[in-house]
Amino acid sequence: MKYDVADIFRRHIGEYKKTHRLSYEQSKAVSAIINCRTPAMGGVLKLCSNSECKNWEFHFKSCKNRHCPLCGAFEKAQWLEDQKKWILPIRYYHVVFTIDHVFNTLIAFNQKRLFNLFIEIAAQLLKEFGQKYLGGEMGFTMVLHTWGQTMQEHLHLHFIVTGGALVSAPTGYRWQAASRKYLFPVKLLSKQLRNRFCSALSQLWAAERGELETNNGALDVADMLKQATSKKWEVYIQAPLYDKEKLIEYLGRYIFRIAISNHRIIAVGKDTVTFKYFDNRDNGKEKVMTLSAMEFIRRFLSHVLPDGFVRVRHFGLHNASCRTKLQQARHVLGLPFELPAIFKLKFLDWFKQITGSNDDPRICKFCGKGVMLPIREFPPVRGLRLKLISWLEVFSSWKHAFA
Repeated sequence: MKYDVADIFRRHIGEYKKTHRLSYEQSKAVSAIINCRTPAMGGVLKLCSNSECKNWEFHFKSCKNRHCPLCGAFEKAQWLEDQKKWILPIRYYHVVFTIDHVFNTLIAFNQKRLFNLFIEIAAQLLKEFGQKYLGGEMGFTMVLHTWGQTMQEHLHLHFIVTGGALVSAPTGYRWQAASRKYLFPVKLLSKQLRNRFCSALSQLWAAERGELETNNGALDVADMLKQATSKKWEVYIQAPLYDKEKLIEYLGRYIFRIAISNHRIIAVGKDTVTFKYFDNRDNGKEKVMTLSAMEFIRRFLSHVLPDGFVRVRHFGLHNASCRTKLQQARHVLGLPFELPAIFKLKFLDWFKQITGSNDDPRICKFCGKGVMLPIREFPPVRGLRLKLISWLEVFSSWKHAFA
């Protein structure tokens, strides 16, 4: 039996709301996930082109909410295709910046401000280290994650970083490659991250206008800063990724991930949810965790991002403002100066590729001959019309079963 986040919301969100206040963004995400691919989203009525069949089906629209486990696969594929314009024939590093967990509660009250602060500091450090150790302009793409494997608070940034930099010289441009096994001194980078973030946070907290929300003074920011500065922070730099396809695979793995995917949920009890996770503290072994439904919902919703927040960003050679420099980098690395044309995916071709089948998904599942063609769109359905469509769906399934 398959389980999904929407089922958990349908069963338990009413009870959850009795003791928890949802933000606007959380309410919007819950509503979208519950309604995704249901009559409440509206959709299309399709009819089989085979005159002897005349099978009809309802196809409901997706919510397209970025937190929905069902949405975004095709959009992700097209986005990854678009990223090929900045890929160079070089090695790329995977760099992860992690913030100290002592700030988790403070971040929950100041998400947008502290997310942006963290991103700005990490990006600036990479730019400075690129200039200092490679002598030029690097390119990097970042995605923000706020969760760990069990949906606990774990704020960190994933960067895909060029293993080298474009260096400007009096005689023109040249490419300075990084070492095969070494990008930057990771201990120094970690220390700089800690010091700069804590310093900037201290300034925000001390500002006369009250730049930080501290839950009416209940959060002891001074103690958080004291704890954080006494610890060693961690920046992780992974060995280079050697080929373009591997790089695209890595991007796909990290860019569009959400707190938990439906396939990880293995059981839903009366008041509990059980899911799989990988324990990074135990050599990545797959394990199982059971949470109360209320705690599962709380953890999931804690990772709903502020409305309009951009979680994927490009810097340096990857940024749109540096297209000319990117072209120079391509030129010195032996590629054509002009950026490559980006292939626009066709849904049918993409679908066949990911399913590994040449079968046309539009073929009628009932007769196997006709094609399901749209004959009418309908808006979001509620009330009696919703009950009617639900009844028609049941009738259609019975018709197929006993035909």
